[in-house]
Amino acid sequence: MSVKSKGVMSRRRFMKLSVAAASSAAVAAGSPRVLHALVSGKNGKGNEPIKHAFSACDMCFNKCGLIARVENGIITKLDPNPKSLKSRGMLCARGNAGVKQLYDPDRLKYPLLRKGNRGDGKWQRLTWDQALDHAAGQMERIGKEYTRCGFLFMAGTDMQSTFVHRFAEAYGSYNVISHESNCLLSRNRAFLDTYGVVPTPDVLNCKYVIMPGANRFEALVTPDSMDLMTAMQNGGKLVVLDPRFTKTAALANEWFAIKPGTDMAFFLAIAHVLIAEDLYDKKFVAEKTSGFEAFSEHVRPYTPDWAAGETEIPAADIRRMARELAAAAPAAMVYPGRRSSDYEDSTQIRRSYAIVNALLGNWDRKGGMIVPQKIKPGHLEMEAPWYDDNPEDRVDAGRAQMMFDEEGSFKHTRDAVIEGKPYPIKGWMTYKTNPMQTGANRHKTVEMIDKLDFMVTIDIAMSDTAWMADLVLPAPSYLERQDPLSAFLASSTCSGVTTRDPIVPAMFESKPAFWIVKELANRLDLGEHFDFTMDDFRNAQLEGIPEVAKAIKEDGVYNITGSSHGIYEGKPFKTRSKKIELYNTRYQDKGIDPMPVYTPPKRAPRDHFRMVVGRNAYITQSASTNNSLLWELQKENSLWIHPKSAEKQGITHGDMVEVKSPVGKGRLKARVTKETRPDTVYMDTGFGVISQGLTNIFSKGACIAEVLEDRADKISGNMAMHETFVSVRKV
Repeated sequence: MSVKSKGVMSRRRFMKLSVAAASSAAVAAGSPRVLHALVSGKNGKGNEPIKHAFSACDMCFNKCGLIARVENGIITKLDPNPKSLKSRGMLCARGNAGVKQLYDPDRLKYPLLRKGNRGDGKWQRLTWDQALDHAAGQMERIGKEYTRCGFLFMAGTDMQSTFVHRFAEAYGSYNVISHESNCLLSRNRAFLDTYGVVPTPDVLNCKYVIMPGANRFEALVTPDSMDLMTAMQNGGKLVVLDPRFTKTAALANEWFAIKPGTDMAFFLAIAHVLIAEDLYDKKFVAEKTSGFEAFSEHVRPYTPDWAAGETEIPAADIRRMARELAAAAPAAMVYPGRRSSDYEDSTQIRRSYAIVNALLGNWDRKGGMIVPQKIKPGHLEMEAPWYDDNPEDRVDAGRAQMMFDEEGSFKHTRDAVIEGKPYPIKGWMTYKTNPMQTGANRHKTVEMIDKLDFMVTIDIAMSDTAWMADLVLPAPSYLERQDPLSAFLASSTCSGVTTRDPIVPAMFESKPAFWIVKELANRLDLGEHFDFTMDDFRNAQLEGIPEVAKAIKEDGVYNITGSSHGIYEGKPFKTRSKKIELYNTRYQDKGIDPMPVYTPPKRAPRDHFRMVVGRNAYITQSASTNNSLLWELQKENSLWIHPKSAEKQGITHGDMVEVKSPVGKGRLKARVTKETRPDTVYMDTGFGVISQGLTNIFSKGACIAEVLEDRADKISGNMAMHETFVSVRKV
C-alpha cells in the first residue's frame, strides 16, 4: 500500500485547486474551498465569524508568539503576537509558512506498518489500537530479552519531548539521546566548564562583537539576531570570522575569511595581546578568575605574528581587533555561537571564546555575558521503577571524555549499537528528530537501524528517518495540539513562558506524543506514571505562579522583564574553584588539557577541499523541508566553490557536480562564487532526502549526512561537522 490512502485528497488534485502562495511576509493558507476539501469536508459550508487564537510557533525551537486567523474552521493566516517579546512583531519565513505544515497533503495521516524491506516505501495502514499493541508488544519483548536499556529513545526540541523522556524513564531505559548531541553540546560543555553556567550574549547593548562562524542573520532569525541589528544601528561594530561570505558577513563591519579549523589560534592570539599589553580587566581577573598566571604563561608563544600564519588573518588586524575589544569592554564579546560543533577539539575552541570573554570582564555586565532570570514551571514528580537486570551505565558511556549523561552522543551511541558493545540495543523510538538527515555518515545510521529488531517514529512528516522505520505514528502540527508550559529566553534582557492549545481539531488520525506514550504506558503496565491529563500537568507547572496563567490567557504569553545585569554580583560560580576557570583542574584530573592547546587543522589531500555545512533561512528540519511555501523559495541546495577551484576542475556555474568523501557522495549543481575560500566548499543542510513521502523535495540536491564523515569532538561527543575532505568533479 502506498503512503497515501485512496480516501485522502491526492496531491495532484490539491495542487490543481490551490491558489498561488502569498509571499513569506504574509502567508495565506490558500482558498477556504481548497482547505475545506483537504480536511475532508469538516465545516465545509457556513459563514462563521472570523476568530483569532494565540499560539507559539514550532517551525524552529524559538517558540515565537503568534496569532492564528481562523475562518470557518480553517486557519488562513498566521500573524505575530504583538505582546510576545520573542517574536518582536514579526514572524520569519518559516514562521509564516507554519500553516502549510498543517495543510501539507504529504503529511502523515494514519499509523503505518512497514511491509517489505526498510526503505522500500511499502506500508500497511493500521488502526491506532493495532499500532499501539504492536509497539507495546515489541517493547515488552525487547525489554525481556535484552533488558530495558536495550531500547533507545531520541527526541528533538519540542514541548512534548518531556513526555518521551518521562516514558523512557518509566520504561526503564537510560539510553536517551538528544538531537543536540549532534551540534550543540560542545558549546555548552565549554562554557559550563569555564563559568559553571551557559551565559547569554547581551548583543543588544554590546559595542563590539567578534562572531566566529555563526550566521545569525540567515541561519536562524531570533531575538538576538534582531538585537544585534539594533546594536549595529546604534554604532556597535560586528566582525565576522568565516571561511564563507554569509549574509551575516555581508552586513558586518568587517569580514575575515579565516582558514577553517584555526579559530583557537586567533583567540589565543587575542588573549596574548590583551595580556601582553595590559588591556585585560585586571580587577575582574584577580577577583573572579582562577588560573590566570598559568594561562598568561600558556599564551606567551601564541603571538599575532604566529596566528597570522595559521589563520591567514594579518597580524596587524589581530592586534587592532584585540585593542578595539578592550576599548569597548565590558560591552564587548566573542559571540559564543549556538548550534555548531565543527572540529574534534570544538569544546576547547569554544573554551578559548569563553576565556577571552573573561579577560574582557564582561560577565554579568551590560553588553557582555549574562544569565537572564527565568521562571521554572513546576512539574509532576515521578518515582521511576527499578529494574535489577539493567546494565550499570549508558551504552555510550566512556566514549567521550566528558559527555553529558542526560544528552548522550548520537555518534557514539550509533557506534555502540553497530558493535553490539557493551550490550545490544534492539529498539529505537524517535520523536521529531531526523538523524538520517542530520547525523554525519548516513550509511552508518542505516547500518545502525539494520541492527535493530524494531524502530518506531513519531512525526508529522515522512522524514528520511520515518522512511526507514518499522512503525510510523502520525503526530499533529503545533496548531492542532495541547502542550505543556515552556519557559524561554526572549532576549538578553527578558524571558517568558508560553504554551499551546489546539486552534483547530487534529486532522486525519494524528495524535500527540503525550497521548501516544500514555497509551503505550497503559499497555506496558506503566500507566501509574501517566495517570494525569495535560490539564493536570499544566496545573502542576502553574503552581505558585498564577500570574503566568492569567497572562497566557489574556496575552498568549507571559513576559519577564527587568534588568539582567549585575544580578550575580557576590555570588560564587558553580565551578570547582568557585571562580571562572581559565585553568580547569577537572580537565587535568581526567587527562584533558586544562587550557586550550592549539593543534593545526589537518591538511587536505591533493585536489580535495574541506567541506563546511550550514543552514539557510528556509529549510531546517523535516517539518519544513517539504513545506510548499518554503520550497518555492529554495528548491535545492548547491555546492559553493571558488572560481579558481572550479576552473581547475573544469566546472562552470550551474554544472552538475559530484561531491565525494571517504563515506559517501552526492550530486548537486555548482554555485561558482568568490563567497567561499578556494580551499573550501559549502552545502546547505536539509536536502537530498530519500523519503518518497516528501514529494516536493525528494531527490532534490544532496544530503550533508551522505557526505560528511562521522568524527566527534573528543570532550563532548558532538559530531565534528567540518572534519571532512571531499573531491569535486563535473558529471
